[in-house]
Amino acid sequence: MIKENDIAYCVRKSVESYLKDLDGERPHPLHDMVISSVEKPLIEMVLKYAGGNQTRAAELLGINRNTLRSKMKHYQIN
Repeated sequence: MIKENDIAYCVRKSVESYLKDLDGERPHPLHDMVISSVEKPLIEMVLKYAGGNQTRAAELLGINRNTLRSKMKHYQIN
């Protein structure tokens, strides 16, 4: 059996709790909700780690700098 990492465990438990709390209501689109909930703090933390250097942050994230800048604009990250 594959051991789940901490992030996957937190996502699994959060989604499980969200679905349980719906109480018959229709859920929001889950994929977009989960991705944005994870992606924004990920970008913020990596930028902080990189000292605000977007090129370095993009390298750490495995994306190009233009994609990072687009995501920063989308999430309103300065």
